[in-house]
Amino acid sequence: MIFIWILIGVVAFLGFIFFVYFNRFAVLGNRIDNSLSQINVQLKRRAELIPNLIETIKGFAAHEKAAINAVTEARKALMNAEGLDEKMKADKGLESALKSIFALAEGYPDLKANTNFLELQKELAATEDKVAYARQYYNDSILGYNNLCKTFPGNMFASIFSKKPEDYLQIEESQKKPVDVKF
Repeated sequence: MIFIWILIGVVAFLGFIFFVYFNRFAVLGNRIDNSLSQINVQLKRRAELIPNLIETIKGFAAHEKAAINAVTEARKALMNAEGLDEKMKADKGLESALKSIFALAEGYPDLKANTNFLELQKELAATEDKVAYARQYYNDSILGYNNLCKTFPGNMFASIFSKKPEDYLQIEESQKKPVDVKF
């Protein structure tokens, strides 16, 4: 009789452990999905600020159409991007185009002093900070998930539940170089 109770206790304990690890993987997977969604929210916010920035600049720098068109096209590419890799590539193009716009503003003192432009510049800077934080949060979420997948006993449950480590967001070498701003 004691053997049956011990067997029932062991089976209940193992069932509980399976339940706990299944839920841990589910929670960490949801955290990764949420953090990726936060990146998308911030990228969309930035893309929505750009038309206002472009309209402000157009009045001051009508003959700088190439830079304005580059930002417009980069924004369109970001809005139409599907999948993480495509969004990250489009985001890099938009960042590059925005740098040219802000460098362009240096040549127009009236534009630099314009209240709308300054406010939009602050909003974009704040959004850039939020994008950076969202990317960091995503990588932190991946770290927690990967730790569970690679450490004992989580690695056993990862194989049982067919969970594999996820990839971090990576920064290309070209983006690690200092920005060369010329006036």
